[in-house]
Amino acid sequence: MENHPFQVITSHKNNLIRILDNLKEGIIAHDLDRRIIFFNREAEKITGFRREDVLKKSCDDAFGTALCGANCHFCKDDCTPENDEEYTTNIITKNGETRRVEMTLTAMFDDAGNQKGVLASMKDVTDYLQLQIRARKLTSFAEIIGQDAKILQVFEQIRDVAGYDFPVHVSGETGTGKELVAHAIHNESARGGGPFVPINCGALPEGLIASELFGHVKGAFTGAHRDKMGRFELADGGTIFLDEVTDLPKPIQVTLLRFLQEGTFERVGDEKTITVDVRIISATNKALKTEVAHGRFRDDLFYRLNVIPIHLPPLRKRRTDIPLLIEHFLYKTEKQYDRRSHRISREAMALLMDYHWPGNIRELQNAVQFAMVRAKGHVIRREDLPLEIRPEKSVAGSAIRRHKRGRRRRLTPEAVTAALETTGGNKSRAAKQLGVGRATLYRFLARHSELN
Repeated sequence: MENHPFQVITSHKNNLIRILDNLKEGIIAHDLDRRIIFFNREAEKITGFRREDVLKKSCDDAFGTALCGANCHFCKDDCTPENDEEYTTNIITKNGETRRVEMTLTAMFDDAGNQKGVLASMKDVTDYLQLQIRARKLTSFAEIIGQDAKILQVFEQIRDVAGYDFPVHVSGETGTGKELVAHAIHNESARGGGPFVPINCGALPEGLIASELFGHVKGAFTGAHRDKMGRFELADGGTIFLDEVTDLPKPIQVTLLRFLQEGTFERVGDEKTITVDVRIISATNKALKTEVAHGRFRDDLFYRLNVIPIHLPPLRKRRTDIPLLIEHFLYKTEKQYDRRSHRISREAMALLMDYHWPGNIRELQNAVQFAMVRAKGHVIRREDLPLEIRPEKSVAGSAIRRHKRGRRRRLTPEAVTAALETTGGNKSRAAKQLGVGRATLYRFLARHSELN
């Protein structure tokens, strides 16, 4: 007896479900009304939601919120992916855990070519990422380049804090990449598809800071010709980054403290209370505790902002990352201008590795771009580097370098004379250049009075 056509169709459908259920990737599909029409076993395992609890429900009804926050294509007005769209994002599981997944989106069409929905496949790479970090196999993360143990620790901190909305304070010298870390935390969190609003607090005119941050109403002050939204309103649903936060005046610190406590504020000249959903990440190149000790920063605000501190090491403390960063800057510039690739000569690389980089990564990027412009061919040589990185060769310089290369810090009249000449007679700087203490240099000069 032949099977009824309906039985054949049902059998094929069941076989297809069994096949999809045995895949090692989570499969989610929704129709044009954003109703979940398919959810396989691996999707259950990754997300923690059961199939029977999400099928035929919209994204919000099924998951309680967008599964992957503001990144969720299920919740966008235009959910038609361009070809096969691939990206990495974080999702929030049923138990509130953050998982990192690789997503691939594909539009689904019927036989007539009409779109019927979206198919999303996901692969959980959370544990793999952690293993890469611990095994020091990772060279970049969230557009931050590095493999030094100190920067790998920062990668882990970014991953750890991304799943929470607690305030984060990023400290580090100028040019270490504090805004890049703040952006990474934002992108790795469920707020990743929302706005990221950076503010340099030190660059805002003091009389307009309150208006810039919290907005104003028409007529609030001279020149307020219309209502204006502040940065906090613009960041609603996302993250606000307060760079150089210690430059905020005391009255604004009070307003910021209140926002951190209650999540509310008023526009300048208005009595209406505004509530926004914003995560705050702050940063400074100053010692925050020192600013508090000197009375320039409120201690109660310090404790509110410094819930999760992240410190970025200076480039001189992670010199092994310099070749990686140089390679990244070369690739990025060459791709932008469609130029043939450059390489660094051995001598130029040695100078770049030995330089102390007071401007950190920003200064390194500038130096690489400068050298690319100066290079006559496709090899960046010593003479192509900025002057401060390549001190002019001289007999004096050679004497200093010969001395510094030696295993023992034995002073010679020639090396000391050269050091004093290059530092303009500054004995402290000369001692540092010679690799000895000031007392050692003073004793040497006392024995060699002809050098004074």
